[in-house]
Amino acid sequence: MRSAPVRATVNGYAATDHDHGGRQEGAGTVSGKKANGGGGTGSGAAGGDGSGDVLSAYRGKRHFERTAEPRGAGATGADAPSFVVQIHAASTTHFDFRLEVDGVLKSWSVPKGPSADPQDKRLAVPTEDHPLEYREFEGVIPSGEYGAGSVIVWDEGTYRPLTSGSGRAPASFAEALERGHASFRLDGAKLRGGYALTRIRRPGEGDDGREAWLLVKEKGGGASGSGAPDPARARSARSGRTLKQVAAEADGTEGSGDGGAKKKNGAKGRSGGHR
Repeated sequence: MRSAPVRATVNGYAATDHDHGGRQEGAGTVSGKKANGGGGTGSGAAGGDGSGDVLSAYRGKRHFERTAEPRGAGATGADAPSFVVQIHAASTTHFDFRLEVDGVLKSWSVPKGPSADPQDKRLAVPTEDHPLEYREFEGVIPSGEYGAGSVIVWDEGTYRPLTSGSGRAPASFAEALERGHASFRLDGAKLRGGYALTRIRRPGEGDDGREAWLLVKEKGGGASGSGAPDPARARSARSGRTLKQVAAEADGTEGSGDGGAKKKNGAKGRSGGHR
């Protein structure tokens, strides 16, 4: 039996360990990892178990003979680092915000989703690093598997780090994250302009000891008064499908049935007109 989601309050924000069905073990952290920069061609830091595998926490939670999620085969990044925002209908529906850093996707669970309104401060809870291939994952994680539920790619694109170091020495994006504040410019189909991630609680602090960040839209280009979309109505930037349509296709009750665990990457068509 799965345990109930772990809930905490961080500076007035309700935080839930809902990213993968309420399981808390191996929760991600952005602190304490020296890395080589903001691009996607680096090898990444060593895994927390000393194995040297930065994806060990990710792989240890999944049965790849059952789930279509990518194992991670060492894909290389493009010249500009990528980002992806996925909507995940797990035990609690939420948004996953992922940035390519040193060959992996640094990941945060954002309960209310990224907002284009600079007045909105979105709680972002770190989860384990994901492989670069995960930016293409759209489908259904089978029942009984870690994070069971439907996933769509709500937005994707590239980003440009804006954070600089002290004095004349520029900071890598990974170092900026380690220090607890990183600003960047998104160039996606839906999210555009400057954003910032700021750590508001370190690991080990607070009642539950979980690290917490805020994701905030900066003023300027891409800013608007609109928040995140309704997850139930939001459509994929890749296929134009909703979470419900992805689940229905996996069940064989609608469409071609190609949205489930047998199809790893979902439909490739972009539908930029949908939120």
